[in-house]
Amino acid sequence: MKLGTSSPLAHTSAADWAAKQKALGCGAVVFPVQSNEPEERILAYKEAADKAGLMIAEVGIWRNALSPDPAERKKNVDYSVEQLRLADFLGARCCVNVAGAFGPLWDGPYAANFTEEARKETIRMVREIIDRAGPKNTCFTLEPMPWMVPTGPEDYERLLEEVERDRFAVHMDVFNMVNSIDRFFHAKELVDECAERLGKRIRSCHLKDVHLGEEFTVRLIECGPGDGEFPVRYYAEKMHELDPEMPMILEHLQTDEEYLKYLNYLKEELHGLYETF
Repeated sequence: MKLGTSSPLAHTSAADWAAKQKALGCGAVVFPVQSNEPEERILAYKEAADKAGLMIAEVGIWRNALSPDPAERKKNVDYSVEQLRLADFLGARCCVNVAGAFGPLWDGPYAANFTEEARKETIRMVREIIDRAGPKNTCFTLEPMPWMVPTGPEDYERLLEEVERDRFAVHMDVFNMVNSIDRFFHAKELVDECAERLGKRIRSCHLKDVHLGEEFTVRLIECGPGDGEFPVRYYAEKMHELDPEMPMILEHLQTDEEYLKYLNYLKEELHGLYETF
């Protein structure tokens, strides 16, 4: 497996970015430049990653392609197409977004997210983005979320069948699937089900942790690796078994110092699994 972070960390140039990522022991990166930025900037970061031997694991979208506002939805779908084209040019493992939300918050929890109409619109949206972009070297993926499609391995497996596109694959964030006390206490079984159902279609993975708070009612809190109770090494081992080149991306931290702290923890916790330079 190849460790990486979702943050570009402080840097002064494309070459400096790549050198710092490599020096930290990262073998994978999230591409830090967007499709609407100057071509020379895109090329500089691509060449720096290639020269350093860094895998480009993900190109992110992070916009609501199912926005209730028609103009916003069109703008975000168009952006998604361009990001997928960028990922294809880069040869990234995947281009990733969440499905989207049927409410004002782009990634928010709404009952409407689980209507039959929402599912149909999700399928239509994924097909449109893939068909317009026509990727040959990458895949479009949706990150699982606790409150929108897909919420778990069975739901994701069903969505893959419904979309019917070879270039639709899986982004694995098993922590986001922990949306019940049953999944929290049966985390290894959840990891096993993800591996069995989604297997070779997994293109990239996120790394973090989940903590069960003591306050009523059930509170499942996202946190840094090692600060929760999720079997992080078991998860990494399963993903490594599926693909020894699997990128595992540390995310959702606030500062460079936090990224360095938890990256060092992961290098200890996952010793023997990740590739170093």
